[in-house]
Amino acid sequence: MSSLNNFILTTLQDVGAPAEYMNYTGDEDTYIRFFEYDNESGLEADDEEQYSVHYVHLDIFSPWNYQDLVKKVKQKMKQAGFVKNAETEMYEEDTKLYHKALRFYLITKTEED
Repeated sequence: MSSLNNFILTTLQDVGAPAEYMNYTGDEDTYIRFFEYDNESGLEADDEEQYSVHYVHLDIFSPWNYQDLVKKVKQKMKQAGFVKNAETEMYEEDTKLYHKALRFYLITKTEED
């Protein structure tokens, strides 16, 4: 697991619902899953990447009203330096869960190998 994934797990650890990378395997009714869906160069100098832009997708699933959880997640992600760039809401008929999808980006200085 990448350091970005660990950073996201740490960021979301106190929001009141478990969070897992890609696939939730726990038993809680309300949970969060996340993944990085894109990573691109944010700035290059002398043909070297200086900054990276990480695009992250979060899904929040719950059988009941999750608005307080969504608010906490947005606050925590913002405090950690992420910027929200999209969100949508849906209902999953097959699982009977409400589903909030959130997308954020984070710009980081590229680490040297």
